[in-house]
Amino acid sequence: MYEERPIIALDFPNMAEVSSFLARFPKEEQLFVKVGMELFYQNGPEIVRYLRKLGHDVFLDLKLHDIPNTVNSAMKGIAKLDVAITNVHAAGGVEMMKAAKEGLILGTPRGKSLSKLIAVTQLTSTSENQMHDDQLIQVPLLESVKHYAKRAAEANLCGVVCSALEAEVIHQVTSDSFVCLTPGIRPATSAVGDQQRVVTPEKARELGSNYIVVGRPITRSENPYQAYLEIKQAWGQ
Repeated sequence: MYEERPIIALDFPNMAEVSSFLARFPKEEQLFVKVGMELFYQNGPEIVRYLRKLGHDVFLDLKLHDIPNTVNSAMKGIAKLDVAITNVHAAGGVEMMKAAKEGLILGTPRGKSLSKLIAVTQLTSTSENQMHDDQLIQVPLLESVKHYAKRAAEANLCGVVCSALEAEVIHQVTSDSFVCLTPGIRPATSAVGDQQRVVTPEKARELGSNYIVVGRPITRSENPYQAYLEIKQAWGQ
């Protein structure tokens, strides 16, 4: 199973810039977009409601990480926003992830589909040396990612956020149906930026990614719709 549309990271500070960006796409084009911390914390739930009203699917990327009770309560609120995917940080532990799933189930209005709940493993901006030095995790980075993925599966989450470089191994230690949503996607001609573990859309598909997230190669393109179509085609091959 894979999502044919690349998820566009709407890394903008306000609704006006989001609106201006989306105006460059055909109105009938139903997009899959990511709302992260920058956009959500400055605009609140209204930005999600706005995007859903336009008919776009939303990945709400807030990476919840707190005590189980707090995450449970927060997820009850997120459940009312009708997003396709949301997430927590696997570093919060199995009990926190279980509490998040419980909150999501309890908060979902009757008749609405349950959002997919996934867990962040290691950020694609994190190198192995940084993980060793900053987090004091001394196992290889891949072992850390595998461990987090197995804990997410134990908590009955749908999948994880990871690098596409790790997707194949994660499917091996969990299941084929376990979702690997992969940021750090760059066409071969794009700059890497602040990402460390990056791959092309074609390679992500080959490695077993189920969803890809693309930001700057689309949002900073002179023709974002054309850039989107080219990445979509590359990803779908």
